[in-house]
Amino acid sequence: MKKLLVLILLSAIAIMLPDRVINACTNFIITKGATRDGSVYITYSADSHVLYGELYFWPARNWPNGSMVDVYEWDTGKYMGKIPQVAHTYSVVGNMNQHQLAIGETTFGGRSELSDSTAIIDYGSLIYLTLQRAKNAREAIASFSQLVSEYGYASSGESFSISDANEAWILELIGKGPGKKGAVWVARRIPDGYISGHANHARITTFPLADGKKSITSKEISKNSKNIDFCLITKS
Repeated sequence: MKKLLVLILLSAIAIMLPDRVINACTNFIITKGATRDGSVYITYSADSHVLYGELYFWPARNWPNGSMVDVYEWDTGKYMGKIPQVAHTYSVVGNMNQHQLAIGETTFGGRSELSDSTAIIDYGSLIYLTLQRAKNAREAIASFSQLVSEYGYASSGESFSISDANEAWILELIGKGPGKKGAVWVARRIPDGYISGHANHARITTFPLADGKKSITSKEISKNSKNIDFCLITKS
């Protein structure tokens, strides 16, 4: 009887709460030293009813000189613009390519004034263009940097999980404001033997200056002091 009363009470509270939209994504990253068979894993739960049953596919392909690729905003399908295509793109199934590069994401939002409505590249295009262009995690980080530097970043703050057959990284990125190309970002390697989980909250706080082994950062951060508090620019 008590359990029934508690259930009724909780149901009544839920009904009385105001409606709100929750865009929740959860990532778990498991390094090779934490798995029985030495594999690296990313789990990516995109909690959206419109994604049920989706399995994206791009075949590997060679492209002629001068080819362009249309960019559409991943969430809305809005046409963003064109960018030059690379000479060869890799096969992608879901969120992993033929070289075992995998990328997931979870949104943390950040400061709204840092969004750039004039940019071409949104977070989804950043993921799937990079999966077609990079072979490993470090190449993926370089691809992220190149794409946002040249074409701008149109989304809010994102925390990306990036892994290959040997390494796992978290890369957190936020724009620089309207009309300002590029983004401020930091990538940190997850130590081998560790497991990381995150959902809709920036995970990287204070970090060492980029050393190319454990930490890689955008040029805006590299110019500053040895230890930066990323929370200062990511908090809402």
